[in-house]
Amino acid sequence: MSLNYSTYVSQLANLMATDSTTPEFQTMLPGCIDYAEQRIYREIDLLSTVVRDTTSVLTPGDRNFTLPTTANGPFVTVQGINIVTPAGSTVDNGKRNALSAVARDYLDMVWNSSAGAGVPINFAMIDQNNIIVGPWPAAAYSVEVIGTITPNPLSATNTTTFLTLYLPDLFMAASLVFASGYMRDFGAQSDNPAQAASWEAQYQTLFKSANMLELRKKWAGPGWTPLSSIPITP
Repeated sequence: MSLNYSTYVSQLANLMATDSTTPEFQTMLPGCIDYAEQRIYREIDLLSTVVRDTTSVLTPGDRNFTLPTTANGPFVTVQGINIVTPAGSTVDNGKRNALSAVARDYLDMVWNSSAGAGVPINFAMIDQNNIIVGPWPAAAYSVEVIGTITPNPLSATNTTTFLTLYLPDLFMAASLVFASGYMRDFGAQSDNPAQAASWEAQYQTLFKSANMLELRKKWAGPGWTPLSSIPITP
């Protein structure tokens, strides 16, 4: 069953055997949601977190490019960058030219000046938000960036997320790993050492099936298909 903010809070409090209206629970709740969401987003490449941005252009004669900021904030990972030609074209009426990722040292050695400027073919990450390209751009080419973002967190005003709608069991298990620390001393869980371990084991079991589903959605499952693995007929 999918969850929303209200049912998530109710079920979490029920499994913790506590009252969701207590100040202590309300203080713990945002950290619990953040822990569960951030852990899952880091450990599973969810298709739902992939976005494309086509709002930026390169500056002629400047190899530096700042990644655009999406409605959900900056890109967390970059999966691909396309340069659109000819200059002035958009992704809808131009040609995409995919850039190949290389090391910064390679660009510094091979494309180390604006001489020979043209259509970039390579890029290198400089930091979380900036890249360099080579060759240096000869014109103001449009740029398409594809990558992952961190969705808006679950809250009283953002009442559903992909995790609550499609992975509610995994989200709840991750939440209870954090909540077990809140209830039992996060350092050693000394009062009930099996509780956190049990929820962690449950999380790991659910994680395997959730991750396999995401691989199938991306045609990267067993045999590179969207199907579950099928036993070979004897």
